[in-house]
Amino acid sequence: MKAYRHFRTCILCLLLALPVGSALADKYSDTISLFKNAGESGSFFDNSYGYAVFPTIGKGGIGIGGAYGTGRVYAAGEYVGDTSVTQFTIGFQLGAEAFSEMIFFEDKRAFEEFTGGNFEFSADASAVAITAAAKASATTTGSSAGASGGKKDATTVGSYHKGMATFTVAKGGLMYQATVGGQKFSYTPR
Repeated sequence: MKAYRHFRTCILCLLLALPVGSALADKYSDTISLFKNAGESGSFFDNSYGYAVFPTIGKGGIGIGGAYGTGRVYAAGEYVGDTSVTQFTIGFQLGAEAFSEMIFFEDKRAFEEFTGGNFEFSADASAVAITAAAKASATTTGSSAGASGGKKDATTVGSYHKGMATFTVAKGGLMYQATVGGQKFSYTPR
């Protein structure tokens, strides 16, 4: 019960610390522009069937952690539905962070797998991101790739794994973790 209270308090603090956008359309188009100009992730826009964009995913934990964010799904450049991501983690972790995430779908099969109901990435498919204040670098883990640096100088590296490629850019925060848990996504057609 005490762990749940700490978890709830951490998530509430994280949500209160997240920046509030002036307009929904702007935060989505700004995030898409960020990834279009972030090195290799920009080429995925021309070569993918579609993508999901999450302007802000908030993550926090003290022993038990969680993450949540909302996003939009696009096919052939058209907005086709809404999505949300949740994550529950158990293990050594402390802190809170916020990041943006893009998931590219290589083909119709991958798109339909994601939008067909509740989709889940396994624990080894998490992306690594470094805060904008750190030196720009990139890394690949499982089906994902990391992006880092400032909004104007983010660099990325990655490729499709099982029809999907995931890129993240850290927005802020600090979190130390050694956790087990995967991201779960829901989808609602527009």
